[in-house]
Amino acid sequence: MTNSFRLEHDSLGKIQVPANALWGAQTQRSLINFEIGNSKIPIELIYAITQIKSSAAITNYRLKVLSREKKDFIINACKEITAGRHDNQFPLSVWQTGSGTQTNMNVNEVISNIASLATGCALGSHNPLHPNDDVNQSQSTNDVFPAAIQIATSQEIITKLLPELDQMIQSFDKKIIQWNEIIKIGRTHLQDAVPLTLGQEASAWKEQLLTARNRINESLHEIYHLPLGGTAIGTGINAPLDFDTNIANDIACTTNIPFKSASNKFAIMASHDGLVNVMSQLKMLSVSLLKIANDLRLLSCGPRAGIGELLLPENEPGSSIMPGKINPTQCEAMAMVCTQIIGLDSAVAIAGSGGHLQMNAYKPLIGFNILVSINLLASACKSSRVAMIDGIEPNTAQIQRNLNHSLMLVTSLTPIIGYEKASQIAQYAHQNHTTLRDAAMKLGFINEELFDRIVDPKSMT
Repeated sequence: MTNSFRLEHDSLGKIQVPANALWGAQTQRSLINFEIGNSKIPIELIYAITQIKSSAAITNYRLKVLSREKKDFIINACKEITAGRHDNQFPLSVWQTGSGTQTNMNVNEVISNIASLATGCALGSHNPLHPNDDVNQSQSTNDVFPAAIQIATSQEIITKLLPELDQMIQSFDKKIIQWNEIIKIGRTHLQDAVPLTLGQEASAWKEQLLTARNRINESLHEIYHLPLGGTAIGTGINAPLDFDTNIANDIACTTNIPFKSASNKFAIMASHDGLVNVMSQLKMLSVSLLKIANDLRLLSCGPRAGIGELLLPENEPGSSIMPGKINPTQCEAMAMVCTQIIGLDSAVAIAGSGGHLQMNAYKPLIGFNILVSINLLASACKSSRVAMIDGIEPNTAQIQRNLNHSLMLVTSLTPIIGYEKASQIAQYAHQNHTTLRDAAMKLGFINEELFDRIVDPKSMT
């Protein structure tokens, strides 16, 4: 019977590691010591660390501190990881050391063992690559992990969230055009107000999203500045001259994102204000989306006893006891996502303020919350757009009924007869269940011809 474990060692001594695992001693210790919850380090963050390892190998080779052979081993191993061939080799909990050291070593160990497999050497032999001396050369977890969060965050926002936001904005653009001539009653304090077009109402939603999109995009510029080359605390100890600019340039070329070396690495390593700002902008998008979702479910409430001005797609039965009931489920899902992200933002803000001296020890939480938020927002926006927004239709009959019954059309008379008389017309119409026109004639404040010319909902928009 073959042994299901192999014996490895690190600076603390020997430890058993599963025989076929590509991770090593430090990863195994983390698995044992941090059995906390079910949340794992996101694979996007693993891929970003892997990108750093590849670019570090290229840079170290260019600066003549790493051999061509070792550089090639590291690059080939990194290609295997980012191709998704070893995703199950990164099992560590988010709730680990606050620096992310064990995750950095997890990647180092897997790269080392992929090279061992490629050369026929035993797993855990650290031959031909040593996890620390070769794979982690010129680096520290303290500069690698925050840089990886910045890289993964930028990539996920640029490739996933912004394109999805753009499509949602385009969807509302189409609605604005389609609904531009539909006149409806506005509402303030949830009470009747003066009219606007349904297109104008939708333009507010579109503009909120566009502004949020621009805020998020602008926030990325701060996290394009990478702390790589700062190593342990920002001084660059054990990194060769020009390592920082060279590795940043290589990452920028590979990702096609304008990363650059941070001019002051102490600031970025001791605090993660740029990442806190990005998370804050994700929260702001959530605030906007939550407002829009609430508007849509208010305007669609009914179908008989509510506002009922919008008809949402009927996607699934809404009740286990009330036959025929349909609920605004996409609005509700979006509302829950947004509420969750607002909470995650609070955690990131607290984590960002929790750095002590030369290092912030909340890195895994910050990276996890940001990447989870990006994924939630992108997928929620797609679900909302495909299953709801694109299929929304106006209930023109109900819109017209609500408009005709509104008392606030009287506002247009104020410049002609004054606020007091206009108010008396509205109150009389409301108390006597009559129209504004009949009330105005009854009170004798204005003649029919002038009333019909002034109280024109279209001109009021």
